[in-house]
Amino acid sequence: MAERKEKIQEEGLIRIGGTDIPGKMAVYAGLTKIKGISWTMSNAICKTLNISRNKKISELTEKEHNEILDLVKSEKLPAWLLNRKKDPETGVNKHLIMTELDLQKEFDIRRLKKIKSYKGVRHIQGQPVRGQRTRSHFRRKGPSVGVKRGAKPAPAAKK
Repeated sequence: MAERKEKIQEEGLIRIGGTDIPGKMAVYAGLTKIKGISWTMSNAICKTLNISRNKKISELTEKEHNEILDLVKSEKLPAWLLNRKKDPETGVNKHLIMTELDLQKEFDIRRLKKIKSYKGVRHIQGQPVRGQRTRSHFRRKGPSVGVKRGAKPAPAAKK
């Protein structure tokens, strides 16, 4: 554990939301390293908390780290910016990051499979879900439908 802390101090890594971010990065770019935070969300966080976008991540205080996480988990940002609008179970707008995002995505796919919706059936079959073409893409080993080479004609008999 002590080795890890030394490594972090040497490299200047800052841990926010379960992600190690290089301390030399600007806040605006550094926040996008956290899974679930896009460039737009990062910009909104900087503007809401009055943090300079060009400020280095290593210059942030512990209080600012906590404010960033609290803002992401709160409902203070506009609904169009959040990644989980009107959650089917609770009906609440929220923003998920890191493992919460991965787990929720997995639960959503399981629900689609369980109710046997079109998207769920496509997930079960291992086919593309969002309407992509399958004739020339998404091929795997085995017989494929698409362009096939015809049989070579037999050579003409000599007389």
